[in-house]
Amino acid sequence: MENTTYDKLITLLDEHGASYRLIDHPAEGRTDIVSPMRGNEVGHAAKCMVLMVKLGKKVTRYVLAVVPGDRKVDLAAVRSLLDGTYISFANAEAAERLSGCVAGTILPFSFDPALQLIVDPAIRDIEELYFNAARLDRSLALRTADYLAIAQPRFERISQAAD
Repeated sequence: MENTTYDKLITLLDEHGASYRLIDHPAEGRTDIVSPMRGNEVGHAAKCMVLMVKLGKKVTRYVLAVVPGDRKVDLAAVRSLLDGTYISFANAEAAERLSGCVAGTILPFSFDPALQLIVDPAIRDIEELYFNAARLDRSLALRTADYLAIAQPRFERISQAAD
């Protein structure tokens, strides 16, 4: 993640008086692997994915889907919500352009109006949400209530149990 994206996030959190902690650590890998290594439950991590949804042949929409770390995104549910004809994970170039982050470090916030934010309501059951930034050497622990108040996401059931 570029410093400008981190700076934008920290500025946003500070402007809203959010309760958060920055956590320094080695860059290790995927959320489901690094959460226990970093001392937090996988289910308390924000798993963030940029999805590409086709609406017919000519219209493409992008969605930032946020689900608890112990769940997986239900692609069919997201496609259905948007009346899409096709859905997939966005390619790395589109995900990085829209999110401002390199793949594997996507924030649970959308700073681009072309990237709709949809959060699974199961996130509400988590007191403190971890953004693990698995490929980076810094993570963020953020009160979920602060995250939801600042991000103001669309809530939809978009997750299912991980296999």
